[in-house]
Order: sequence, then structure tokens, then C-alpha cells
Amino acid sequence: MKIFLQGLKFKTSNKLVITSAAFQDHITRSLLLSNLSLNPQARRTVQETGLQWQDWREASEYVLDPAPPPLTLAQKMGLVAAPAERLMEDEWMQVKARSAQQGESTQPCAICREEFRLQPQVLLSCSHVFHRACLQAFERFSGRKCCPMCRREQYETRLIHDAARLFRHHCATRIQACWRGYVARKWYRHTRKTVSPKDKRLRRKFFEAKLQELNDSFVRYCHTDTEAFLSDIDRSLSSSRRVFQQLESKSVSEPQENDWDQIQSQVIQRGVRDCPICLTALRTVLLSCSHLFHQLCLEAFESFTADSRPPCPLCRSVYHKKLI
Repeated sequence: MKIFLQGLKFKTSNKLVITSAAFQDHITRSLLLSNLSLNPQARRTVQETGLQWQDWREASEYVLDPAPPPLTLAQKMGLVAAPAERLMEDEWMQVKARSAQQGESTQPCAICREEFRLQPQVLLSCSHVFHRACLQAFERFSGRKCCPMCRREQYETRLIHDAARLFRHHCATRIQACWRGYVARKWYRHTRKTVSPKDKRLRRKFFEAKLQELNDSFVRYCHTDTEAFLSDIDRSLSSSRRVFQQLESKSVSEPQENDWDQIQSQVIQRGVRDCPICLTALRTVLLSCSHLFHQLCLEAFESFTADSRPPCPLCRSVYHKKLI
């Protein structure tokens, strides 16, 4: 009996030693060794696909967690619960759908409260989304894997690009809106310059602006120096005045009797029957320029003219007159 009791005590002692060793091994592996999902030393294997590593990483989604460590002695003995199995691709799709339904990618990061934009973004197995750098800093300073939102431990992480796609779509929408606005404004300005409005007042302003634009372009392209252009016009007018003044001051000899006969034959050939001033039947005065007028009409014209020797009302030439 005594030997039996000693054997039983020895077995109990051995069991306690094994249990203690199992717990010590589990604590050493779980708590003292870092096993964070975003550990930069963690490596993963990628099959050769002919693409560069950076392009493949930006175009695909993948799990960041390393391969699960082997079970500890405590987990094999059932003293500590074994870790859950890793999520399959279908389960990740369900987690991602739940995250999209909650609008996690459209909201700012819960850690830094900034938009995701094109920065790396990670999805947790609890459907919460954070910046990769923010989650890495949170795990490093907290010393354990715990979701900052729901406090779930031992989660898995997956790199996603939902926020980057939304940001690119938003940028493309803004670029298209700016371009459409530019095209619409350009078309509107062209329409205002080429199509006259229906309102009378606006149509009048439209054609006034057009006329002013044509006038400005004519002055701009015909003569660059406006002052010289106007000076040339003044000189031309002065020369013309001097020529006319010389013609007016030049003495005209009085026609002879034969000249009057030739002048009268020219009048008969033209068949003039009315006075050009009063437009009634002629009882005439013949001028040396072969024009006929009423005597009273011609005298009235001469009295109202400021020149000392008035010209012919029709051809503006200096004349001699004869009653016929």
C-alpha cells in the first residue's frame, strides 16, 4: 500500500512538472516572442508570374500574416485552446463584403483619422480597415495583436486596394467635371460671339459690339500709327481745299456768240425741260456750263450763297449766264 501511494505521488508530481513545462513553453512562444502580423521580418513566397514584385503587389490582394507556428505542448495537451484555422478565400470575400457594406474604406482611418487615398490599406478578419503603417505602429506600441476597434485578438490581416480605387475614381470624376466645365464655358463664349440674341435690346448691343470690333481691327491692321494716319488725312484735305480755291479764283473768260450757240445746242441735245432747282417748266437762264435754270431760282441761289462768285448748282463750276 505504501509503495502504491509513493508511485501515485510520483506520477502526480511528473504530471505537474510536464504541465508546468507546457505552460512555460506556451508563454515563451506566445507572449515573449513577437508574432505580429505586420512584422517586417515576415516573408512570404510568391510564384513566378513574369511580373515585377512591385507591380504584382499593387495589383493584387494578399494575406500579410506569416505561416502559422507549430502548436505548443500546452495546445497539444489541450491545456490551451488551439488557434483557429486560417481564413479561406471565400471567407475573406465575405469579410470584405461586410467591410464594404459598413463603408470602412470610405471613412477615415480610425487610428490617425486621415483619408486612405493611395496609402497601403489593410483589412482585418473582423472587417475593420486601417492604414498599414498605423496598424503596425499600434501593434508595436501595444505589444499584442488586438483590433483597435472591436478589441478582437489573434486576427488575420489582408492587404486591399478598395480605398485607392475609390480615390482614383473620385479624382477621375473631378478631372472630367473640370474638363466638361471648360468645354461648356468655351462653347458658351463662342455662341455669345457668333449668335445674336433674340431680345431687341441685347441684339442691338451685340451688333454694336461687332461693329466696334470691326472698326478696331480695321484701324489696327490698316495703320498702326493713328496720329500719323489722321495727319495724312488732314494734309490731303488741305491740298484739296487749295486746289479748289485756285480753280475758283481762276478767271473764266466770257463766251463769245458762237460759243453760246454751241452751248445752247448741247442743251437741246440733252432735252432738258425742267429747272433743276424748282422742278417746273423752264423760262430759262443759260449758263456757260450748258445748264438751264429759272432766272428767279438762280438769283435766289446766288443770294443765299456765301461765296462772292457762286458756282453752278449742278456741276459746281464758275459760270457766265445769258437770258434766252
